Amino acid sequence: MNTGELLLELVLMPLVAFLVGLLLVLMMRKVRAKIERRVGPPFFQPVYDIVKLYAKKTQISHGYMHDVAMMMLLGGYIASEIFLPVPGMDGVAHQADLLTLMYLLMVPMLGMAMGVGQTANPNGSIGISRALTSMLAYDIPFVIVVAGAAIHYGTTSLPTIIEIQQQQGLQSWGLTTMPLLALAGLMTMHAMLGKEPFELYVAPAEIATGPMVEMSGKYMGTLFVMQCFQLYTVGVLYTTLFLGGGLNWLTFLPKVFAVVLIAVSITNVYGRYRTEDAVRWLWKWPVMIALAGLALVMSNV
Repeated sequence: MNTGELLLELVLMPLVAFLVGLLLVLMMRKVRAKIERRVGPPFFQPVYDIVKLYAKKTQISHGYMHDVAMMMLLGGYIASEIFLPVPGMDGVAHQADLLTLMYLLMVPMLGMAMGVGQTANPNGSIGISRALTSMLAYDIPFVIVVAGAAIHYGTTSLPTIIEIQQQQGLQSWGLTTMPLLALAGLMTMHAMLGKEPFELYVAPAEIATGPMVEMSGKYMGTLFVMQCFQLYTVGVLYTTLFLGGGLNWLTFLPKVFAVVLIAVSITNVYGRYRTEDAVRWLWKWPVMIALAGLALVMSNV
């Protein structure tokens, strides 16, 4: 690949992630509407929301750290996209691996912590402390799942993992060769989305949306854009590890939407856990299932 093609992919991969993320946000809102017997938003509503938020005048700024935090929050996901191989585009996935991606996925939450800490709002501080606690809770089963997948495939290179799964079709997918790790990964990635029952740090009825309480205008718009990248990243990462990626976008996107749809469907029928209950649940079931899956993988090596 020459430099021109690489630069084009580095531009296209985050752009595609954002556009698909808008569709995932629309799906999430449509599913909630159907469950609640409502019509739901029009097709372009996510775009309208972003344009509206960025068009509004920002009333309050809490200094340079607040602005830097927003760049970290969004930049962490944008950087992650160029390490996630998709049909026709690998970006710099061959120059890094799954471990690099794991570190990048921690950046947005840390950026949010910096920005909210600058606001000194008590509701925001409570929310971000819960968010960091949640990150600690789901990172442990996530690390076990990633370790098991790396041992099973014999590599941490995402393009190679996709190639291995596509050799023999469905029977070589991670979902069929390591089902326990796939189940634990699905539970963990649901928690990474921060949706019910793991919506610890937003809690609008309790702490007035937590980290978002001091966000308005472009800051709220940035959080909305981040959500688009977040849904896409989680869906693509799970598809890459356990569903064989995709030979083309027609086979790839349905898998991504299916992964997010499972999380969205659960979100709309469950209430929110308390912080200690969420940590206890994540350190119990996903960890136990992931450890059992890891033991099976190691026994077959």
